[in-house]
Amino acid sequence: MKESVSHKLDQLGEFVRFGLVGVLATAIHYGIYLLLNCVLVSWLAYSIGYGISFLCNFYLSSVFTFRSKASIKKGIGFGMSHVVNYLLHVLLLSLFLRLGMNEQVAPIPVFVIVVPVNFLLVRFVFKSKTINS
Repeated sequence: MKESVSHKLDQLGEFVRFGLVGVLATAIHYGIYLLLNCVLVSWLAYSIGYGISFLCNFYLSSVFTFRSKASIKKGIGFGMSHVVNYLLHVLLLSLFLRLGMNEQVAPIPVFVIVVPVNFLLVRFVFKSKTINS
């Protein structure tokens, strides 16, 4: 019983840490997007912000969220999960912009939709026995 409670607390802590890292990475992404969107087209500003936040996210996910060492295998898995994630980001951003949403506001619903998907993908990478062996 005690072990079960400890395991649940570990899972909750992991989820909270993921949330903190996600908020920070999203803030970096959004801040860079807003700055660059003044001089670049939306998708390029969004992509550059995504790339920079991706690097921060990988490091913090490794060290802080999942308390593991960053490795090439994990980096490849993380990168592959983010290819799916990035495509979903860009498709949704494009959709919201086409629907007439303001360029400064359009990323917000994208983040709301994509962050839970990202959690599942990233957790799989860091918890997969195949990747971590």
